[in-house]
Amino acid sequence: MSSVPSRSRHGRRFPALLAAICLAAGVPVLASVPAHAAPDVALTPPMGFNNKFVTGCGSGLNEETILGIADTMVGTGLRDAGYQFVNIDDCWALPQRNADGELVPDPVRFPRGVKALADDLHARGLKFGLYGGAGTKTCATPGIPGSHGHEEQDAKLFAAWGVDYLKYDNCNNQGLDAKQRYSAMADALRATGRPIVFAICEWGITKPWNWATGIGHSWRTMIDMNDSWSRLLTVLKQNMGLAGHAGPGGWNDPDLLMAGNGGMSATEYRSQFTLWATMAAPLLISTDLRKAGSQTLDLLRNPDVIAVNQDPLGIQGAPIRSQDGTHVFVKPLANGDRAVVLFNETDTARRISTSATEAGLPQATGYRLRDVWTHQDAHTAGTISATVPPHATRMYRVGADRHWYKYQPATDAATDPDSAYPGALPVLAPGTTTTITTTLTNSGTLPAGAVKANLGTPDQWPVRAASTATTPVLAGGKQFGTQWEVSVPAGTAPGTYALTGNYTYSVPHKPKPVTISHTLEVTIAATPAEGTSFLSDANWVRASNGWGPVEKDRANGEQFAGDGEPITLGGIAYAKGLGTHAPASIEYFTGGNCTSISALAGLHDGKPGTVAFRLWTDGTLAYDSGVRTAADPPLPIAADVTSAHFVRLEVTDGGDGTSDDHADWANPTITCE
Repeated sequence: MSSVPSRSRHGRRFPALLAAICLAAGVPVLASVPAHAAPDVALTPPMGFNNKFVTGCGSGLNEETILGIADTMVGTGLRDAGYQFVNIDDCWALPQRNADGELVPDPVRFPRGVKALADDLHARGLKFGLYGGAGTKTCATPGIPGSHGHEEQDAKLFAAWGVDYLKYDNCNNQGLDAKQRYSAMADALRATGRPIVFAICEWGITKPWNWATGIGHSWRTMIDMNDSWSRLLTVLKQNMGLAGHAGPGGWNDPDLLMAGNGGMSATEYRSQFTLWATMAAPLLISTDLRKAGSQTLDLLRNPDVIAVNQDPLGIQGAPIRSQDGTHVFVKPLANGDRAVVLFNETDTARRISTSATEAGLPQATGYRLRDVWTHQDAHTAGTISATVPPHATRMYRVGADRHWYKYQPATDAATDPDSAYPGALPVLAPGTTTTITTTLTNSGTLPAGAVKANLGTPDQWPVRAASTATTPVLAGGKQFGTQWEVSVPAGTAPGTYALTGNYTYSVPHKPKPVTISHTLEVTIAATPAEGTSFLSDANWVRASNGWGPVEKDRANGEQFAGDGEPITLGGIAYAKGLGTHAPASIEYFTGGNCTSISALAGLHDGKPGTVAFRLWTDGTLAYDSGVRTAADPPLPIAADVTSAHFVRLEVTDGGDGTSDDHADWANPTITCE
């Protein structure tokens, strides 16, 4: 497998070569249209920083902060990793133009003006980005004047200041045609003669991927990203279907990178970075890099991932398969390799597989498979697979290699629970015994020898192998599994505990045995109290909601826990209940100890939505209300949940979207033994 050509060799110097490579690979080159945007700009996705989630429009937006971020980018190696742009978002200027109609940098925030700041950034080997709007005013309050009607004047000013990047927002646009508004600024920027990256921030409303080629160098495809898993999935699923509209000089933009802000887990941040890189998206960091830890910086500097994002072929990676919350993305690379991403959006570990052939690679005896996060190479006979933890990704660079035998076989370890139903969370009760299965898979051609398995458990948890834990040889293309009986001691406190399946084996490539492991996190949870009790007094094991969090004993308030109104159905207020917004799901662990569930359900008073209420027991539908509207009276619901280990309450939209779908479960009770 050959290495990726460096960006410096193939960045802006060879546009004709890039087009030729695209045509040779059968990739559509961006359509020939009347050019507005500066040519030979953003031939690879822009990389840099944006202050939006660091300072917003607060007092921290100032010259000292921006230069501090810039110095950190230089000192931590981010600049040298490819992050060039330092972009300032809204509120950098005064809310009114001066007597000459010019934008005026805020003298408190930027006492030397922005040209001096741009000069300082350029002296550091960085580039400078500003923010504007294609309306009369930008989006913040008080915001700054928009550039509509001032495009030529503002573009000349930006060029004179040394601006290298312009994010152009869409607020207060007076309902005027988006293509015309953005074209006006694109023409004005190009007329300055300065190569300015023009980033269209239209939020995907008019499907800019259909018209922005040649006008902008990137276009936002969706609403703003925020620091949450649910928003990541929403933005991803819009952007991942648009691969045919991106290429050198024009990129689909799913918005900013959130790594380091604290609203998601390290696994989820890695998934965002991996997926954005694979989709050839702009990589714009929006965390305070001055405070970023080594984990965040190491993630953002990963050279193998950046090389995939900056690959000069410029093809957006796209899913070749999506099923039941698992996805396989493939991105063709300039040297013939493929970047392959296995993504698991679900709450439980999933084994995801594809093949070199499905990924578009030529038939070969063997392939080199590089894990871009561990930076380890292995060989595969063609299978590309992994057991992917919840919300995680596995990313590989794969290519045909006639020297495949020089690399150890690709292996994968899995630790699987005995599940109540497919997709069930691994939840256990104190005082019970369960079966855990560990598996080692060899996807290579060469064998693994002297295979030994063990299962690591928390202290005082008895474990014994219920089947053989060793095998002398694991041939290529084969699996070896062991079943283990694990006992959870009575009195074990609720919480999360780790069960780790460990394997050691020998290969000729390594002088010492190879070790591979996979950790299963299990939850110890209490079941609802004996007798009849309110579900809003019990702890669920997982919950999701279409807008804001699921509320206990209040209606959905759309933003934060506790911000909702009293639950009200048919003019009657209820002190107990669950407030949701479709689509919503609330799951409880009942452990086979409960018998029945009941509630009064309906659209929250004053909400003209349409929803359906459903109850599930261990993945089986036990009750379905059908579509309910605001005109329907509250509906009594009852269901038998005998022997079920999990009970799930679900609210779906009525097939007409989720607007106004606030739905209440009033007085929900469960009876247990």
